[in-house]
Amino acid sequence: MLLATLIALSLPQVADAPLSCRAIAINLPQGMDGWASPAPAVAGANPAEATLLAPGSAVSATLLPASGVTYAARPEKPGAATSYGGVFAFDVSRAGRYRVALGSAAWIDVLRGTTPVASATHGHGPTCSTIRKMVDFDLTPGRHLVQIAGSEAAAVTLMVTPVG
Repeated sequence: MLLATLIALSLPQVADAPLSCRAIAINLPQGMDGWASPAPAVAGANPAEATLLAPGSAVSATLLPASGVTYAARPEKPGAATSYGGVFAFDVSRAGRYRVALGSAAWIDVLRGTTPVASATHGHGPTCSTIRKMVDFDLTPGRHLVQIAGSEAAAVTLMVTPVG
């Protein structure tokens, strides 16, 4: 309940939040409690310099100009030359479904090595939340890359978390 209250209190500062959203508490999906307190991070410029994410913890990530990012595989939607992106990594200890959540519009690719993983589901965050999109992937144990591409914003809130 404290998390929902903190999120609700922060909504009046969001200029594009509908008036109907400004006075309600938001219940985030299970496992998304870390969304409310992102830690600062800077995106990696390539897979060898990928910024390590801890599943269940959000980051407020500074992205890099697209021209300065080398991806492990070409993003499906790389965006304009003036956009921003970056490379992140996370470790999967147990096979299952994992969710990647973003706070603004950008393209998300998850890779195992240089092979893209097909998304299982995708959608938006809960109404009136600061989660713009959520994409789920069925993953096997090991290191995975998250490639963010085509962001018009130079910073995004990002989180990876197991589902269920």
